[in-house]
This record gives sequence, structure tokens and C-alpha cells, in this order.
Amino acid sequence: MSSWKRFFPALILLPCFLLGQNVATLHDEAFVMDGHIHVMTRQLLQGLDIGDRYPNGDVDLPRAREGGLDAMFFSIYTPEAYYPGRFETKNTLRVLSLARDQIDQNADVIELALTASDIERINRAGKMAAFIDLEGGFDLDGDLNVLRGFYALGLRSVQLTAHNYTNNFADSCCDVRKWGGLNDHGREVVKEMNRLGIVINIAHASEETILQTVESSTDPVIFSHGGFRHFVDIPRCISDKSAKAVAAKGGVIGLQWGSTFNNPKYHAWRNEGRPRRRVDISTRLGSWHGLTLAEIDERVGRNLGSPRRPIPDPYWMHVDQLVNVIDYAVGLVGEDHIALGSDFDGGPPLPREIKDISDYPEMTKALKRKGYTDSRIKKILGLNWLRVIRQVTEQ
Repeated sequence: MSSWKRFFPALILLPCFLLGQNVATLHDEAFVMDGHIHVMTRQLLQGLDIGDRYPNGDVDLPRAREGGLDAMFFSIYTPEAYYPGRFETKNTLRVLSLARDQIDQNADVIELALTASDIERINRAGKMAAFIDLEGGFDLDGDLNVLRGFYALGLRSVQLTAHNYTNNFADSCCDVRKWGGLNDHGREVVKEMNRLGIVINIAHASEETILQTVESSTDPVIFSHGGFRHFVDIPRCISDKSAKAVAAKGGVIGLQWGSTFNNPKYHAWRNEGRPRRRVDISTRLGSWHGLTLAEIDERVGRNLGSPRRPIPDPYWMHVDQLVNVIDYAVGLVGEDHIALGSDFDGGPPLPREIKDISDYPEMTKALKRKGYTDSRIKKILGLNWLRVIRQVTEQ
């Protein structure tokens, strides 16, 4: 056998090896920030420390470091179950307090960031930055004093609607329409968030709420995590019209990583034979009325960290399908307005290649396979989030 034939298999594999090295270097050098990662629910209800490595779930600090995360929207969450008893503000305060405590307990790994400059300083010290974000739970009356109190405790990003619940000032995407978007008080909430320097998050908002918030806000707004209706036509995904409006104001749209929002085959399989209808969420919460806070905690905490249901092969999305959605979004609104909002530990059925946050480099690999330049990849991995945070918090 001639010598060149002897080494031919190695010559074939060499470009793949070098590409892998290049992608690893790119991911390591890039600023990586996720726009929506659930934290503190398991820590509160299961007595965990986010600094420990867990055998289940998606997120802990050791695995986040393995995934190359430099910063994250540290998203504290108050689900609808706490609303009937009017425990939403109390729950948000205790979860926010716990987040501050656990950040302090793990100060060698992570630090609270209030501005983009904080994030950069923390990264230079070799640590991850936590930018605290609220999903759901903002007081249903939209009390501006409550908002100011949250701000004083370090909250710097707030979802406008109460998760999927239409509250007393903004319509949700998934609940009944009460206000046709924002009411007058909703505009006052937007104005106060602008004044304080809080990032306005319009994920879970109705189309009218998104468009009116973009118009009312003097700052860019974000859609932290979701899909595009072009792929899965449900209210929870963003329309092309809304995406263009967010981008035109300088905002950023974060792509959630689940099949539910990004894989039409999965969506069709999961919803076969189910009628599409919008139901007042308050009617679904009847069984939660009259429960104590401890009883609600017990119910909410039952299945946290449980394994996901298996997905049959024909409906299980590869990470390349997620990149196809990103590519569509970039083509629609430009590379300066698209980022990542995984929704880790929020329950999305993840792509095959991603078991938890430690697999974050798989996204960089997939973007590289798509032919994206390093500069475009770096924007999507985190620089777009950093830009918006700087615009809002460093006025």
C-alpha cells in the first residue's frame, strides 16, 4: 500500500478535528449569555444549593461553567398557582431573597450584576454574572411601589405580563383579552420601568401588548424566550410583525430551545385532535383557591427535576432545526436582534444533542455548521443581550 493511502483516513478526519478545535476556541473566547434560565424554584422548594451538582434537571453552577456560560438572565419564577391566594408578591420576594443569598454563598463562582459594566467586570474576575429577571409574579395590580422595591433588591429585568396570566394592566398571549394590549396603568408601568432602568420583557405578552409596549417604551424591549409563528403558529410564539417592531426599536428576541415552539412535526404530533381554544386562566385555577402557601408549595414542587417524557425519533428535534429557526429570524430582523433564551429548567423538550446546560457548546457547533461567521455567532451567543442591557441600565 502506498504511503499516502495508509494515511488517507486520518487526512479525511483532520478537517473535522480542526473544526472541532476551532469551534471550542470560539465558544471559549465568546461572551456567552442566556436570556432565560430558571433558577431558585428547586432551591426554594427542594432545599438545594445551586452551587452543587445535581443528578437531574438542567441547571446548576458546575454544569453552567462546563457549558461556558459567562452570564445569564437569572430568571426567578412565580407560577400562576400562587395568584388565587394573592401570594404572588410574597413568593417573588422570598425567591428573590433566596437568589441573592445563593449568589452570595457561591461568590467564588457567580456575582450579581446590575449593569452591563458589572457583567464585564465580573467576567474579567473569572466569574459568571447573574442578571436577575422576573417571570410572572409581578403584583397583579401593577403597584409601582412594589416595582421600586424589587428594583432596590437588585431586579433588573421584568416580564410585563404575569406569565400566561392577563393581569390588571397587560394582556397575556395565552389568556383572555381584557385591555386590548396595555391599559393606561400599563403605560405607567412601562414609563416607570424606563425611568428606573429595568429591562422590559414582553415574552408571554399578546400581540397587541407587544406592539403597544414597543411604541410606549423609550428603551428597547426584549422577548426573552420563545419561537416564531412562521414555524409553529401559536400565540406564545412571536409573529413576524412583532419581531420586526421589537428589532426596529433596537430590541432583542431570544430563541427558546424546545421542540414545542420550534419543531412543526413535534407540535402537530403533540396536538393531534386537540381543539385550539383560549380559556380564561382564572377558571383553570379554581382548585388552588383557599390553599395555604405551604400547600401550594407542596403541589408545585412535586415534579421538579423529573425526567422529561421520551420523544419518538420522528418528532425529536436536532439542534440544526433550532438553528434553522435562528437563521430565519436573522434573515427577518438582522443579526443584531437575535439571541438565545434556552428556558433551561423551565421544561422545554430539548434537542437531541442537548441534555442540560453543560451542552451549550453544541449551539456554537451548529451555528458554525450553518456557515455563520465568528462575529455573527458571538452576537447571537451574548453580545446582543449585553448591548440591550447597556442601553437600558446605563442611561
